[in-house]
Amino acid sequence: MRKLITFAVIMGCVVLAAPTLSHASYTQTKHPIVLVHGVTGFNTIGGLINYFHNIPWNLERSGAKVYSASVSFVNSSEQRGQQLANYINGLGESKVNIMAHSQGAPTSRVTASLIPHKIASVTSINGVNKGSRVADVVRGILPPGSYVEGGADAIANALGDLINALSDSDNPQDGLAALETLTTRGTTELNDALGWKGVNRSACAGTDEDVWINGNRIKFFSWTGTSVWTNWTDITDPFLGVTTLAFGDEPNDGLVGECSTKMGNVIGTHYDMNHVDAINHLFGARSWRTDPVSLYRSHANRLKNRGL
Repeated sequence: MRKLITFAVIMGCVVLAAPTLSHASYTQTKHPIVLVHGVTGFNTIGGLINYFHNIPWNLERSGAKVYSASVSFVNSSEQRGQQLANYINGLGESKVNIMAHSQGAPTSRVTASLIPHKIASVTSINGVNKGSRVADVVRGILPPGSYVEGGADAIANALGDLINALSDSDNPQDGLAALETLTTRGTTELNDALGWKGVNRSACAGTDEDVWINGNRIKFFSWTGTSVWTNWTDITDPFLGVTTLAFGDEPNDGLVGECSTKMGNVIGTHYDMNHVDAINHLFGARSWRTDPVSLYRSHANRLKNRGL
């Protein structure tokens, strides 16, 4: 009887431990995850404020190996893409899974065109894959060659230099190049140069999950939110409440329209989150309906299950 009781206790412990053990490797992808920030972004400031807030930790706590890339605060997607390629080449990893927010999406597609053999997957999160109407409006009110344009460029570049100092980086800054590359025209030119890989040229839709670049198969995914006002304590919501006016009736996250965010296998566009919520900022202030952290974690598990 004592042996039976001991056996039952052991089996009970195994059953109870199984979910915990499984949970411990839930996000353990084959290849490391590289998080890529958007325009006016950074990897970390002083090691205290992360662009992706607590998302890296929430991926790592269940087995993922995570890097946070640092590219220009403001610059063209082409320049940022080259910087990201250099960063990934320096990691010493055979391949990586990229998860990119905002301008990080076109930045990462440039990188995939440069070093496709090093990229296992690219995931666009509220990505500017077909341009932003907000960028179109800003470009329209800054007369080319004017003092206003020059002043705006100088301010953006100065902020970029400040971020460089605070984040121990040395990335080149070009505010006007960042603005141009995020307009509808600028992004269309970029897509033309990249052959519209992963981006649907003619429809408000994604493409196949498998994207082939120079003989290399890369998995492309995307998701976005289409809400603006999500948390009354979030001081960024009023700003997005103004910028959303540029989109008229088109669903958007405050800075990017729904159609522009679609790339590859579209996981979802219905999430109750805005452009800032997508990186779990401002410090976790978000809608109670959508937890952005869970989106990153479930996607890491998706990559794991695909052998990535």
